[in-house]
Amino acid sequence: MQIEVCELQRHYGKAKAVDGISFRFGSGDICGFVGPNGAGKTTTMRVMATLDEPTAGDVRLDGVSVIDHPEVGRRHIGFVPDTLPEYADMTVREYLDFFARAYGLRGVQRRDVVDRIEEFTGVGGLRERLLKHLSKGMKQRVCLGRALLHDPEILVLDEPAAGLDPRARIELRELLFLLARGGKAVFISSHILAELTEICNAVVIIERGRLVESGILADVTHRNRHAHRVLLRVARDREQAAALARELPGVEGAVLQADGIQLEVAGTDEVLAAVLRGLVTQGCPVIEFRLVQDDLEDIFMRVTKGDVA
Repeated sequence: MQIEVCELQRHYGKAKAVDGISFRFGSGDICGFVGPNGAGKTTTMRVMATLDEPTAGDVRLDGVSVIDHPEVGRRHIGFVPDTLPEYADMTVREYLDFFARAYGLRGVQRRDVVDRIEEFTGVGGLRERLLKHLSKGMKQRVCLGRALLHDPEILVLDEPAAGLDPRARIELRELLFLLARGGKAVFISSHILAELTEICNAVVIIERGRLVESGILADVTHRNRHAHRVLLRVARDREQAAALARELPGVEGAVLQADGIQLEVAGTDEVLAAVLRGLVTQGCPVIEFRLVQDDLEDIFMRVTKGDVA
């Protein structure tokens, strides 16, 4: 299933929370949604989940507008908000069973679905525990389970890793991998850009309600890379090696770091090979010469200006 956001706008009076953004992703994708606070991420996700109406534009699932047909969106999209369950006096089982009823599941089918979701999200052993007694990580699992009850093709998750400890973040990431491998489309916002780099194959970056970059992560990286980054490690005389590297054609910078020397090399793979050959030829004791891949933090800093509304 393909989801397409088309020239989406959402205004609050004169304030333009979302200002004409367009992007798409589909089944099997894990698409990261990135932007500063106040950029319009939550507003966009609420419109996608049919919880808010746009001022203009559309959201389409396989060509069907969820603005004109919200029941289509609610049937095919599962939404995990940035707030956790506040039903303090309900148990995990009661909470999931309540929403299963709301989705129209009945009898044996409802019990089977709730059992399966409890097992998949790892909360089966907590089914009789009150929500108010759960850790934040376990509450997040319950939220995800609620969004999966009707087996949606698309999952929209607003800051699901916020405040989670390292183990809970790793476990959440593994669940998202499983969902994507099962053919679901996952759309996830987060401020933990290094983590998104590890799980996403696509990205959408917005700032002040406007789209600044989107697409397959490898393509976005290529479009926004001015030069290759190379980690150079030498056996001795790092400062001398850095000075030597700066004199070689194609090398635009050489900066000493704790783990070696970071080179900025402009040009093709042949230029990279020539730089390595030049270092070795001139007696530089190279023990590592490795390309460093750009991550979302690098891309984000390049394409955004840091403006606030």
